[in-house]
Amino acid sequence: MKKRFRYWTQVCIFALTTFIIVWLMPRTSTSTYVYEVNRPWNYKLLTAPFDIPVHLDSLSIKNACDSIDRNFVPVYRRNKSVDDQVRQQASRALAEVSGISDQTRSKVEQKLRELYQAGVVDESTYTDVITGHLPQIRLASDNTLVAHPTTSMRSPRKAYEWIKEQLPGDETHYAIEKSKLAQIIAPNVEIDSETSNRMREDLYRKASAPIGVIQQGERIIDQGDIVTLRLYTVLKTYEQMHAERGNADTGKTVYVWVAKFLYVGLLMTLFAFFLYGFRRRLFVQPKVCLFLVLNVLAFAIFAFLISKSFTSGIYVVPFAMIPIMVLVFFDGRTALFTLLVTILICAVIAPYPMEFIFMQFLAGVTANISLREMSRRSQLVRSAVLVFLVYSLGYASINLMMTGSFASLSGRVFGFCAINAVLISFAYVLIFVFERLFGFTSLVALVELSDVNNPVLRQLSSECPGTFQHSMAVSNLAAEAAAEVGANVQLVRAGALYHDIGKINNPAFFTENQHGVNPHDALEPEQSARIILGHVTDGVKKAEKAKLPAVIRRFILEHHGRGTARYFYITWQKKHPGETPDPTLFTYPGPNPQSIETSILMMADAVEAASRSLKEYTPEAITDLVNRIIDTQIAEGLHNESPLAFRDVATIKNTFIQRLRTIYHSRVAYPDKK
Repeated sequence: MKKRFRYWTQVCIFALTTFIIVWLMPRTSTSTYVYEVNRPWNYKLLTAPFDIPVHLDSLSIKNACDSIDRNFVPVYRRNKSVDDQVRQQASRALAEVSGISDQTRSKVEQKLRELYQAGVVDESTYTDVITGHLPQIRLASDNTLVAHPTTSMRSPRKAYEWIKEQLPGDETHYAIEKSKLAQIIAPNVEIDSETSNRMREDLYRKASAPIGVIQQGERIIDQGDIVTLRLYTVLKTYEQMHAERGNADTGKTVYVWVAKFLYVGLLMTLFAFFLYGFRRRLFVQPKVCLFLVLNVLAFAIFAFLISKSFTSGIYVVPFAMIPIMVLVFFDGRTALFTLLVTILICAVIAPYPMEFIFMQFLAGVTANISLREMSRRSQLVRSAVLVFLVYSLGYASINLMMTGSFASLSGRVFGFCAINAVLISFAYVLIFVFERLFGFTSLVALVELSDVNNPVLRQLSSECPGTFQHSMAVSNLAAEAAAEVGANVQLVRAGALYHDIGKINNPAFFTENQHGVNPHDALEPEQSARIILGHVTDGVKKAEKAKLPAVIRRFILEHHGRGTARYFYITWQKKHPGETPDPTLFTYPGPNPQSIETSILMMADAVEAASRSLKEYTPEAITDLVNRIIDTQIAEGLHNESPLAFRDVATIKNTFIQRLRTIYHSRVAYPDKK
């Protein structure tokens, strides 16, 4: 019972992710379609379920409103109270000025009446008058509007200057200045903002009024038709009216939610079954499942948000980054399946789902192939360039196939694809972040670990030169075999370099580091076995101290599995005939190899060490050695827990044989000089 329900954590991760994605999906009704101007209509024939008014398109309405604004004549009103108030104030002020005649006062008052009869306006209106933007106004009087020219109208400042020009003479100017006429003059023709705005809005409404009607049952658009500006406006009106008439009723809303849960749930369930059936080693780790579904969730949310901001915004989302980040930690098949699930979830919000899936799949496969062995940051730049080229070619090809014209190509989409490619180059930063958050080891980290200048490898080279050379040879041998069977080459290479670092504690007790003196001659077989077996646990301790990743420590633990230190086991039997030895004293701590990579290392380690003891390196001797060692390991069940296939074993054997024959091939004897 316990075994049956041990994957509840993984089930909860996938279920919770499904719920979050469905909840964050854009709220769309069943009558909402996804379409763009100048692109084909991807749905079946659409007929009008009710009368639909036909309006001008948004561009035509905007142009009409702009024309209204340019030609609109505002409404003004003459404020008679300002006329009376200004004249009274001017008369009182002139009466208080001493030393001027009554005739002078009369002249100033007369010009003031002429001025206000022509009209005094505010400075803003006067600016429009003198610049020619307001040649006339409409004066409201007794509920009627009368057009009135503005040529004789002045601002308060210009009115003051005009009076002084019209009445030359020192006495007159003295009277004008002393009466402070400049402060008294005020506008008497004022704009009627309320009436002007109401008239302007009426004109706007007339400009946007329907120019026709599509009657109920009449054809709106059919599959394959190009969405023109007029049809785009009609479709928007249809959707708005459909929503207002209560299309999204409770029953249909429930159906939509159920459909969303079913759609996303099926995809996430297939994703979980894929991992369970083909990547069990990944599925059993909850943090790996969490990492994979977080990729799906993060990119889905990003796509949902950006698609609301602007049309075709979904093409900005760098979906090709998904296979890059999954590939550097795991494998290409998992990376592509993760990508496929993500783009199928996001396709429901894409303007053109077929085009979207086609382009994203092309880009994802391109990124996956171009970064199959990612070891340098510059490879990301190359991959980004390739992704942009594939995006562009894919977009152009599918559009030409659907429309047969270059006119349907949008420069905006090409720009979005370029932004997408630039964002892909930042995947290196996310890889570093996920390494720290989840404790994963990327291909880039493995390349760095394979550097022989690493402190642990430098110590191994200095204190155990024979072991270091053996590790280098095993690394090359195992990496070549891994490449042939499709295993993680960089992981095998790095693991092989560190698999024997435990020998640093006792280098002289290992044959490859001895120089004529064997310290085991002075020890009992069980003592020697304890030292030999101890290099595994010593290696793990040294790896933990050096903070090497867990994947490297697994190579140290599993490279001998639960095998036997056969030499000392047989030596003990010879010294104690008729007695049964304790097998635990001669058995490595293990466990047996749990992956293809550690199985390859176990084989390469044993074959490389044994090949040094051959007396002759004929093809037959090398073939017999490789077959005997690997067949013995398989017979002892050391590879039973590894997902290694018989076909892989045969390939590994052939690779080892060819590699050893190349290393130990006979050379031409050079003649001595006489």
